[in-house]
Amino acid sequence: MKFVHIADMHFDSPFVNLSDKENLGDLRRLDQRKVFKKVIDYIKENDIDYFFISGDFYEQKYVKKTTIEYINNLFKEISNTKVFIAPGNHDPFTRNSYYSKFNWNDNVKIFGSEIEKVACNGVNIYGFGFSNFYCKSCGIDNIEIDDKSNLNILVIHGSLDGGNIEDNEYNPLSRKVLSEKGFDYVALGHIHKLDYNNETDQRVVYPGSIVSLGFDELGKHGMICGNIEKDEISLQFISLDDTEFKLQEIDVTNIISKEELIEKINDFMFDENTLVEIILVGKRNFEIDKYELYKFVTNDKVIKLKDKTKINYDLNILANESTLKGLFAKKMLERLGDQDLSDEDKILVEKAVEIGLDALE
Repeated sequence: MKFVHIADMHFDSPFVNLSDKENLGDLRRLDQRKVFKKVIDYIKENDIDYFFISGDFYEQKYVKKTTIEYINNLFKEISNTKVFIAPGNHDPFTRNSYYSKFNWNDNVKIFGSEIEKVACNGVNIYGFGFSNFYCKSCGIDNIEIDDKSNLNILVIHGSLDGGNIEDNEYNPLSRKVLSEKGFDYVALGHIHKLDYNNETDQRVVYPGSIVSLGFDELGKHGMICGNIEKDEISLQFISLDDTEFKLQEIDVTNIISKEELIEKINDFMFDENTLVEIILVGKRNFEIDKYELYKFVTNDKVIKLKDKTKINYDLNILANESTLKGLFAKKMLERLGDQDLSDEDKILVEKAVEIGLDALE
């Protein structure tokens, strides 16, 4: 059987943390539509049997009915493909959600809050959907596959082998348990990083977010295309998002003016279809106001600035001054010289020095 597996589209995401420039959110929402249309075109051109969507398909708080209608109209174009959706924590199956109140096309199956099995021509599709924005457990431990002669697929949204408290809020799952259950493929969603073909015959797979949501999601984004038989699986990752996010550090230690910094930013050459976050590091010799810098940055690839610089200072020199700044520097030197100071506390004191000297400028 041939299938396509995507997750974490987040249709109509506000992209509030993406950029300090205007209209980037609108452009990325258009990109979401373009990418999804590519998926549908691939399914049509390659006669794909099954389409698995593993949660966070849209943003429940922001999604528009017109977007849902756009999606459903594309589903109608692949009427011979069975579409299975497992709602996640951003698009739970609630009473007032579009999963519940919208009239979806006949080839679309949306899973609810109880694990359900759908039998399709020798393939058993199991699925589970969030019914709230949090989920402590889906009950997977209680499921037994009753027909292992057929292909058995699980479509689900959740945290795999998570190790912190937050992971336990989003349907914690165990790779070991899923493997022992005997699923021939587990179509996961929730983690935005691609995880496939990292081991021989890997069958528990995250496709990652299909469209990058920002600078914490670097690299390529797209879909998993697979062909699976009972004893054989072939997986391929296809990149779909034409835009790639990149980080570029600039050390300002030897830059002596705002004008010089602006020139350096504007002179950078970046690849087409690249969006860049500039991270300023090092010790600054002048005050940096990133919002003031934006007015003069003409490099259209640069959409975000982050200031991680520190004041260029020497506490030993400052401590000799007969000023309030000198008294402050002396006290901080004494604190930093404390032999019992832990590494963690030292970081806090250094941050206090930074804030204090900034305030005394």
